[in-house]
Amino acid sequence: GAQNCHFMGEGAYTGDIAPKMLLESGCQYVIIGHSERRHGLDEAERVLNLNLKSALKFGLSVIFCIGETLAEREANLTEDALRFQLDSGLSGLAPEWVGKVVVAYEPVWAIGTGKVATPEQAQEAHLFIRKEFAKKFGEAAAEALIIQYGGSVKPENAATILKQPDVDGALIGGASLKADSFLAIINAGK
Repeated sequence: GAQNCHFMGEGAYTGDIAPKMLLESGCQYVIIGHSERRHGLDEAERVLNLNLKSALKFGLSVIFCIGETLAEREANLTEDALRFQLDSGLSGLAPEWVGKVVVAYEPVWAIGTGKVATPEQAQEAHLFIRKEFAKKFGEAAAEALIIQYGGSVKPENAATILKQPDVDGALIGGASLKADSFLAIINAGK
Protein backbone atom coordinates (compact mmCIF):
# COMPACT_ATOMS: atom_id res chain seq x y z
CA GLY A 1 0.00 0.00 0.00
CA ALA A 2 0.93 3.64 -0.39
CA GLN A 3 0.29 6.70 1.73
CA ASN A 4 -0.98 8.93 -1.08
CA CYS A 5 -1.11 9.37 -4.84
CA HIS A 6 -1.51 12.13 -7.41
CA PHE A 7 -4.64 12.36 -9.51
CA MET A 8 -2.75 12.28 -12.80
CA GLY A 9 -2.19 8.69 -13.87
CA GLU A 10 1.34 9.33 -14.99
CA GLY A 11 3.69 12.21 -15.74
CA ALA A 12 6.19 14.52 -14.09
CA TYR A 13 4.63 15.71 -10.84
CA THR A 14 7.65 16.16 -8.61
CA GLY A 15 7.04 14.97 -5.09
CA ASP A 16 3.89 13.06 -5.97
CA ILE A 17 3.43 9.48 -7.09
CA ALA A 18 1.12 8.52 -9.92
CA PRO A 19 -1.31 5.60 -9.51
CA LYS A 20 0.35 3.81 -12.43
CA MET A 21 3.70 3.90 -10.61
CA LEU A 22 2.08 2.49 -7.47
CA LEU A 23 0.62 -0.40 -9.43
CA GLU A 24 3.95 -1.09 -11.12
CA SER A 25 5.61 -1.27 -7.70
CA GLY A 26 3.07 -3.85 -6.50
CA CYS A 27 0.70 -1.65 -4.50
CA GLN A 28 -2.90 -2.70 -4.15
CA TYR A 29 -4.08 0.03 -1.75
CA VAL A 30 -3.56 3.74 -1.33
CA ILE A 31 -4.55 6.03 1.54
CA ILE A 32 -6.37 9.19 0.46
CA GLY A 33 -7.32 12.03 2.80
CA HIS A 34 -5.17 11.19 5.80
CA SER A 35 -5.42 13.95 8.38
CA GLU A 36 -1.81 14.97 7.83
CA ARG A 37 -2.61 15.56 4.15
CA ARG A 38 -5.92 17.31 4.87
CA HIS A 39 -4.88 19.46 7.80
CA GLY A 40 -1.10 19.47 7.77
CA LEU A 41 -0.72 20.11 4.04
CA ASP A 42 -4.11 21.75 3.37
CA GLU A 43 -5.01 19.28 0.64
CA ALA A 44 -8.32 20.51 -0.73
CA GLU A 45 -11.44 18.35 -0.85
CA ARG A 46 -11.49 18.73 -4.65
CA VAL A 47 -7.96 17.31 -4.88
CA LEU A 48 -8.80 14.44 -2.53
CA ASN A 49 -11.79 13.59 -4.72
CA LEU A 50 -9.64 13.66 -7.87
CA ASN A 51 -6.98 11.49 -6.17
CA LEU A 52 -9.60 8.98 -5.04
CA LYS A 53 -11.26 8.65 -8.44
CA SER A 54 -7.92 8.39 -10.24
CA ALA A 55 -6.64 5.68 -7.91
CA LEU A 56 -9.84 3.69 -8.40
CA LYS A 57 -9.79 4.20 -12.16
CA PHE A 58 -6.30 2.70 -12.31
CA GLY A 59 -7.35 -0.30 -10.22
CA LEU A 60 -6.15 0.56 -6.73
CA SER A 61 -8.34 0.08 -3.67
CA VAL A 62 -8.64 3.27 -1.61
CA ILE A 63 -8.58 3.73 2.15
CA PHE A 64 -10.41 7.06 2.40
CA CYS A 65 -9.77 8.83 5.70
CA ILE A 66 -12.22 11.19 7.33
CA GLY A 67 -12.43 12.69 10.80
CA GLU A 68 -13.22 15.73 12.86
CA THR A 69 -10.84 18.12 14.59
CA LEU A 70 -11.00 18.78 18.33
CA ALA A 71 -12.72 22.13 17.69
CA GLU A 72 -15.39 20.40 15.58
CA ARG A 73 -15.97 17.72 18.22
CA GLU A 74 -16.22 20.27 21.03
CA ALA A 75 -18.71 22.32 18.97
CA ASN A 76 -20.86 19.19 18.35
CA LEU A 77 -20.02 19.33 14.64
CA THR A 78 -18.64 15.79 14.30
CA GLU A 79 -21.49 14.57 12.09
CA ASP A 80 -21.39 17.72 9.95
CA ALA A 81 -17.65 17.30 9.40
CA LEU A 82 -17.96 13.60 8.54
CA ARG A 83 -20.90 14.20 6.20
CA PHE A 84 -19.07 16.99 4.38
CA GLN A 85 -15.91 14.90 3.95
CA LEU A 86 -17.88 11.89 2.69
CA ASP A 87 -20.00 13.99 0.32
CA SER A 88 -17.09 15.90 -1.18
CA GLY A 89 -14.62 13.01 -1.21
CA LEU A 90 -16.97 10.47 -2.76
CA SER A 91 -18.69 12.89 -5.14
CA GLY A 92 -19.10 11.41 -8.61
CA LEU A 93 -18.00 7.95 -7.50
CA ALA A 94 -18.98 5.41 -10.15
CA PRO A 95 -21.14 2.55 -8.81
CA GLU A 96 -18.60 -0.07 -9.93
CA TRP A 97 -15.94 1.53 -7.70
CA VAL A 98 -17.94 1.62 -4.46
CA GLY A 99 -16.76 -1.84 -3.39
CA LYS A 100 -13.11 -0.80 -3.72
CA VAL A 101 -13.41 1.93 -1.07
CA VAL A 102 -12.59 1.41 2.60
CA VAL A 103 -13.41 4.30 4.93
CA ALA A 104 -11.12 5.00 7.87
CA TYR A 105 -12.55 7.12 10.67
CA GLU A 106 -9.66 9.09 12.14
CA PRO A 107 -10.68 11.57 14.80
CA VAL A 108 -7.96 14.15 14.18
CA TRP A 109 -7.81 14.99 17.88
CA ALA A 110 -6.78 11.39 18.62
CA ILE A 111 -3.93 10.98 16.14
CA GLY A 112 -0.51 11.01 17.70
CA THR A 113 -1.84 12.76 20.80
CA GLY A 114 -2.23 9.72 23.00
CA LYS A 115 -5.95 10.55 23.26
CA VAL A 116 -8.30 7.99 21.84
CA ALA A 117 -12.00 7.93 21.15
CA THR A 118 -13.96 5.83 23.60
CA PRO A 119 -15.39 2.64 22.13
CA GLU A 120 -18.80 4.34 22.24
CA GLN A 121 -17.54 7.42 20.37
CA ALA A 122 -15.93 5.20 17.73
CA GLN A 123 -19.14 3.16 17.34
CA GLU A 124 -21.29 6.30 17.02
CA ALA A 125 -19.06 7.72 14.29
CA HIS A 126 -18.84 4.40 12.43
CA LEU A 127 -22.60 3.90 12.53
CA PHE A 128 -23.13 7.46 11.27
CA ILE A 129 -20.67 6.83 8.40
CA ARG A 130 -22.46 3.59 7.47
CA LYS A 131 -25.86 5.36 7.44
CA GLU A 132 -24.51 8.21 5.28
CA PHE A 133 -22.94 5.68 2.91
CA ALA A 134 -26.32 3.90 2.65
CA LYS A 135 -28.02 7.18 1.68
CA LYS A 136 -25.46 7.64 -1.09
CA PHE A 137 -24.94 4.10 -2.39
CA GLY A 138 -27.70 1.91 -0.93
CA GLU A 139 -28.10 -0.49 1.99
CA ALA A 140 -26.19 -3.38 0.40
CA ALA A 141 -23.14 -1.20 -0.28
CA ALA A 142 -23.27 0.18 3.27
CA GLU A 143 -23.43 -3.32 4.76
CA ALA A 144 -20.44 -4.40 2.66
CA LEU A 145 -18.46 -1.25 3.46
CA ILE A 146 -15.36 -1.79 5.60
CA ILE A 147 -14.95 1.02 8.12
CA GLN A 148 -11.68 1.09 10.02
CA TYR A 149 -10.84 3.07 13.15
CA GLY A 150 -7.58 5.02 13.06
CA GLY A 151 -6.77 7.15 16.06
CA SER A 152 -3.99 6.10 18.44
CA VAL A 153 -4.84 2.41 18.32
CA LYS A 154 -2.65 0.58 20.83
CA PRO A 155 -2.58 -2.89 22.36
CA GLU A 156 -4.34 -1.47 25.44
CA ASN A 157 -7.42 -0.20 23.58
CA ALA A 158 -7.58 -2.28 20.39
CA ALA A 159 -9.83 -5.08 21.69
CA THR A 160 -12.54 -2.79 23.07
CA ILE A 161 -12.61 -0.64 19.94
CA LEU A 162 -12.56 -3.59 17.54
CA LYS A 163 -15.47 -5.26 19.38
CA GLN A 164 -17.84 -2.46 18.35
CA PRO A 165 -20.43 -3.68 15.82
CA ASP A 166 -19.62 -1.12 13.10
CA VAL A 167 -15.83 -1.12 13.56
CA ASP A 168 -14.48 -3.50 10.92
CA GLY A 169 -10.76 -3.05 11.52
CA ALA A 170 -8.08 -0.54 12.36
CA LEU A 171 -5.76 1.75 10.45
CA ILE A 172 -2.59 1.53 12.51
CA GLY A 173 -0.04 4.32 12.52
CA GLY A 174 2.89 4.52 14.91
CA ALA A 175 2.12 1.25 16.68
CA SER A 176 2.77 -0.59 13.41
CA LEU A 177 6.43 0.41 13.65
CA LYS A 178 6.93 -1.66 16.81
CA ALA A 179 6.59 -5.37 16.11
CA ASP A 180 5.45 -6.29 19.65
CA SER A 181 2.76 -3.59 19.70
CA PHE A 182 1.57 -4.40 16.20
CA LEU A 183 1.36 -8.12 16.95
CA ALA A 184 -0.61 -7.39 20.13
CA ILE A 185 -3.09 -5.28 18.12
CA ILE A 186 -3.43 -8.06 15.55
CA ASN A 187 -4.09 -10.57 18.31
CA ALA A 188 -6.65 -8.23 19.88
CA GLY A 189 -8.47 -8.21 16.56
CA LYS A 190 -8.79 -11.97 16.47
